Amino acid sequence: MSMSEAIKALLRKSLPESQKRMAKQFLYRLLYGGDLPNLAVAFGTDKEDGHHYARHYQRHFEALRHRKLNVLEIGIGGYQNPRSGGQSLKMWKAYFPRSRIFGIDIYDKSFHDEPRIKTFKGSQVDEAFLSKVVEEIGPLDIIIDDGSHLNEHVIATFKILFPRLNPEGIYVVEDLQTSYWDNVEGQRWGGAKELTAPHTSMNFFKSLVDGLNYAEFTLDDYAPSYFDRHIVSMHFYHSLAFIHKGLNDEAGYVRGHPSRRTNARNP
Repeated sequence: MSMSEAIKALLRKSLPESQKRMAKQFLYRLLYGGDLPNLAVAFGTDKEDGHHYARHYQRHFEALRHRKLNVLEIGIGGYQNPRSGGQSLKMWKAYFPRSRIFGIDIYDKSFHDEPRIKTFKGSQVDEAFLSKVVEEIGPLDIIIDDGSHLNEHVIATFKILFPRLNPEGIYVVEDLQTSYWDNVEGQRWGGAKELTAPHTSMNFFKSLVDGLNYAEFTLDDYAPSYFDRHIVSMHFYHSLAFIHKGLNDEAGYVRGHPSRRTNARNP
């Protein structure tokens, strides 16, 4: 019997549900600590078995693990069932032992609320709702979009929330494979077979890559966008992207120090 199976057998004993959940989190954190791929499997998320995301998360998050952070994940899982889902929230709570973990879903998932985990019910493209969530949470350090995966939603949510992310924060988007899907399994994802289709989420994020080098542009009167000035690195993996926020004001070879420009465009 594996250690994970032994823990599950132990937790099948007659304990109140809340105590079982807390005991599981404590034991998994004790066993796996900062091993995010194993934590993902132990908590039953698809971030390692279904995908291979956890290993990339660990690479980007490991240095932040013991900080006090506000982590927001869009999409809690379990669809309409209020008791289903929540695996990722518990995984993040175990991985970030000093952080507060928040989740957004279009269905009520308050069943999963507990110390250091709080959920909100609403749409990821409702700007008024998202503004209220950010106001309640406070500054956001990590945002993870594991929501609808609809291309227009991914882009709209990024435009709303990235400006609200802390300096040096990290914005992550999962399941970018839908960029290449129009109608798959009866679902309209808003993607396209054409790799150059401008409306897909992948092409939106690819369009931001040039902005890393905007200080080198030789275009006359180019006005850097908010994203040009506040994205310092972008990392792409299979169906996954990490966008690191910061002040992109490194001097350009051709145009001089970009912080002298005052005609910047808003997002």
